[in-house]
Amino acid sequence: MPDHLPAGHPPVATPKIGVLLLNLGTPDATDYWSVRRYLKEFLSDQRVIETPRWLWWPILNLIILSVRPQKSGANYARIWDKRTNESPLLVITREQAQNLGQRMAGDDVVVDYAMRYGNPSTASRIEALQKAGCQKILLVPLYPQYSATTTATANDKAFEALAKMRWQPAVRTAPAYFAEPAYIEALANSIRDGVAALDFEPDLVITSYHGMPREYLEKGDPYHCQCLKTTRLVREKLGWDESRIMVTFQSRFGRAEWLEPYTDETLKSLPSKGIKKIAILAPAFAADCIETLEEIAITGQEEFMHGGGERYAYIPCLNATAGGMDMLEQVVRKELQGWL
Repeated sequence: MPDHLPAGHPPVATPKIGVLLLNLGTPDATDYWSVRRYLKEFLSDQRVIETPRWLWWPILNLIILSVRPQKSGANYARIWDKRTNESPLLVITREQAQNLGQRMAGDDVVVDYAMRYGNPSTASRIEALQKAGCQKILLVPLYPQYSATTTATANDKAFEALAKMRWQPAVRTAPAYFAEPAYIEALANSIRDGVAALDFEPDLVITSYHGMPREYLEKGDPYHCQCLKTTRLVREKLGWDESRIMVTFQSRFGRAEWLEPYTDETLKSLPSKGIKKIAILAPAFAADCIETLEEIAITGQEEFMHGGGERYAYIPCLNATAGGMDMLEQVVRKELQGWL
């Protein structure tokens, strides 16, 4: 197209395909106001908090946003990447995008990343991809298991940006990959290698997934079933007995009943049942973040050891490891069929 433009025509970029990795988000810093801005955007999302606005608004703005930013900021500070002065989630997601971009550079594919909450914003990166010549964009929510609170709201934000564009690119959304053979294999390998690297034999391996209000499951959200299926497929891939691995749910918020069993209560109670050596991982996260590095790797260990545990190990997310990137590339290439 650029070779056949009439005289005086504005420059036109060579047509390309864009891949936009979408993750949850992160505050820009650990101070009160940075964390408050992030939490306000996150907790104002009606996909995340379905409480009627008239009831939720005063609770959020008058109570939660007055006290929670200080506590959350302190937790972020415990795991903050001091080398880059950024959150680990941002550092890892950027590394995933850069790695995938290098792997797909020969296919005229431009890979970028964005956050549902915080920066870089989804709208800014869709605009950047279009300016780079991407007339087709694949949106890839980095959530193995689908939930309206994660995958759906990430896509919502992207379509909100598209609704304001005069010249929209063609768009595809990648589905959840909770049962994709490449994901199951990568996850199984990470567990096998993680356990083999320990200097103790775990009595139990826990797969801790981010929780959600039980009400969301009852309304039809498939997340719970997909979490259970992921762990079952991984267990079968490993050839393990059912008693060797279990599912729990973390990150409860508020007073409503959430998916059970709860990770924190499980960790506190296991030693009294004779299970004193465990390894734990968080398969719902594509990249390590505050929910894994602070809540599970640090606080979870404190809870387990305080309850009488003896050995505790956290197995990291797939992140930008070779196995994790092989999996992500396979998932993306599958969804790009017919475009490449």
